[in-house]
This record gives sequence, structure tokens and C-alpha cells, in this order.
Amino acid sequence: MAKLTKKRKEIQKIADIEKAYSVQDAISALKKIPHPKFDETVELAFNMGIDPKQSDQMVRGTLMLPNGTGKAVKVLVLCKGEAAGAAKEAGAEYVGGDDLVAKISSGWMDFDVVISSPDMMRDVGKLGKVLGPRGLMPNPKTGTVTNDLGRAVKEAKAGKVEFKLDKQGNINIGVGKISFEEKAICENIDTVVGTVNKARPQAAKGIFIKKIFVSTTMGPGLKLDLSKLGTT
Repeated sequence: MAKLTKKRKEIQKIADIEKAYSVQDAISALKKIPHPKFDETVELAFNMGIDPKQSDQMVRGTLMLPNGTGKAVKVLVLCKGEAAGAAKEAGAEYVGGDDLVAKISSGWMDFDVVISSPDMMRDVGKLGKVLGPRGLMPNPKTGTVTNDLGRAVKEAKAGKVEFKLDKQGNINIGVGKISFEEKAICENIDTVVGTVNKARPQAAKGIFIKKIFVSTTMGPGLKLDLSKLGTT
């Protein structure tokens, strides 16, 4: 049996990985455990009771975190002509057309969100193999393909996040930073859980959300009590 480190012993005194926590108690415990020198992200991990191989059971969407993500988001906008002005005014770090498409194709990835105008999608489609695996491919369903570029940029900056069922039937999403006040993290979590719960496909049968864990980047995963979250 592996010997427990001093940090692990401290964590075990505070956090019980077998217990089902309320959101508030879980965040309170995570705030008390030892942390590294950087501001960790608080993450939710959903274990879903649906089959990710079935196209009619896909779960995907976007939401606005009421208290933001705590992360400085670099936004790249692909567009042509006069549309570039609105994107720049809204705060996009990078705005361009074919020049940026070529730069991304060559391996440049210094951005967090990609937004495109509809008339650029033929060229953006060439970037599918690069952006797709990183979850950065613009999509009308998530509001990242739009003529209202200014609004899309502002939403990305303000804390708009995307969630999507992965191949293992899980959803993982960041809900803020551990430096946030407890109330702010709890509000973000309630918003995420409520939005995911409402995204239940009509084809889904039985239990939709099986388990939810909350953790920090380097911390333990604490199980949430679903009966207190309105998912059962």
C-alpha cells in the first residue's frame, strides 16, 4: 500500500471521498484543503445515464455562468470586411480572415474561443481537424457562427461556456476559480446543473444524471448529493 504524503493526510482530514455532499459543504471543504500556488479551476464532472453512441441522445449546449469563469479568455474572430470592426470593438484579441486561417493551419493556437461569421465557414471548414479535437470549431448551435459578432465576443468574455457529452458518457465543465467566494461558486454550479438537467434528450430513458463530482484542478473529487440538486 502506497504511503500517504503529508498533503494527502491533510486532505483526508477535511474531505471524505465516500460522502455525498451538498454543494455548499463540498465547496467549503475544497476551500479548506491545501492548494498549490496557482488559482485552481473548480470543475464539475457529470456521469450521465445515456448512451453517447446514440445520436438522438447527444447532450450539448451553452450557458452563461452568473459569476464568470475567472479566466481571461482570448477570443479569435474569423470574418470579412466591415464585420471586423464590431468584433474588435467588443474586445476580440484577434480578428481576420484568410490570414488567420493560414496561421492556424500552420499550428498557431494562442486563443481560447473561435467565433466565425457565416460567410467564412467554407474556409473555416478546412480547420476542422485542427480545431475539432480541441473543442474550438465554430458551430451555429453554440452561437459561435453568427452575424452578431460583437454580442458573441462579449458573451465569450463574460463567461459563456459550452458543455458536451464525451465518448465515455461524461460531461466536464469548469465553473470558476477556487479564489471565488463560496456563494459565487455555488451559484455557478446551480446554473450548470440546472442547464444540463434541462438538456435531457427526449430519447433518454431512465436515470439521466447518475453522479456529479466537484473538484479543483489538483484536488480530490467530492460526490454531490443529487437529491439536493433537483436532478432526481
